[in-house]
Amino acid sequence: MDFTLLSSPLQGFTDFRFRNAINTYFGGIDTYYSPYIRLNGKMVIKSSYERDLLPENNLGLEVIPQVITNDADEFLFVAKYVRKLGYKELNWNLGCPYPMVTKSGMGSGLISNTEKINTILERAHAESDILISMKMRLGYETAQEILDVFPILDKYPLKNIAIHARLGKQLYKGGVHLDAFQECINSTKHKLYYNGDITSVTKFKEMQERFPSIDHWMIGRGLIGDPFLPSMIKQNTTDYPTNKMALFSDFHETLYQGYSESLSGPSHILLKMHHLWDYFSVIFSNPHKVLKKINKTKNIRNYELAVKEIIAAE
Repeated sequence: MDFTLLSSPLQGFTDFRFRNAINTYFGGIDTYYSPYIRLNGKMVIKSSYERDLLPENNLGLEVIPQVITNDADEFLFVAKYVRKLGYKELNWNLGCPYPMVTKSGMGSGLISNTEKINTILERAHAESDILISMKMRLGYETAQEILDVFPILDKYPLKNIAIHARLGKQLYKGGVHLDAFQECINSTKHKLYYNGDITSVTKFKEMQERFPSIDHWMIGRGLIGDPFLPSMIKQNTTDYPTNKMALFSDFHETLYQGYSESLSGPSHILLKMHHLWDYFSVIFSNPHKVLKKINKTKNIRNYELAVKEIIAAE
């Protein structure tokens, strides 16, 4: 069965620099979703959002912009903006689990508000020609929430609904709810994409067997942790390439240089790279030791030396 691999957006991680580096050194991802645009009531697109979506920063990539909002005017403002840039689709985030988002009634905190979802979709389809897709959790408190909203979603010509098979209140803790995802398959006419805990080729195959009707698979944290994973899934192999560390080294250097040029000051650069190594460390034979070594670095020079030593030791 043919399938499509998609990069799930992670705020602060999967920007255009990351997307380009993944595509250059590893491949395997068919479509990238950009981290969400959030307006906070101001009809202004931040320069960081603009840079992330500029076509010249995403050459050769299929990118789908994303918005997070609980306001129809905001949705339409972003839809108009991305259409001007040449994008035909806008993904609506009803999945973000972070309390600062959900307490504002956005992300997964919006799933239970069927009336507001209906109002936004009604206006978006009436007042814009943008193609709309959804990124959701099963609910915030319970998986019944998404089942209650499907009759609303089924009224509209959505392109697809990508579901992270967790509840919002879980954040990223605990397991995915596979029975609840199957219930979603049984309960909507829309095309569903699966997202959640695809962290290895073996895990991907397990999910494929469990959900034979699904042919679009989203990889989020699993991609940051193991950028080799999508191409290994496509090649149906559990063997890493023989030049694994050389590829990773080039990938890291490209990211590092990109962030060094764009972030202000060494402390910001270090913080960014430390966060990335929370994920990168898993592809090394001793992740705990690697992460400890990275986190000990307090200046740029020590960081660069630590990375060289870690790669050389592998």
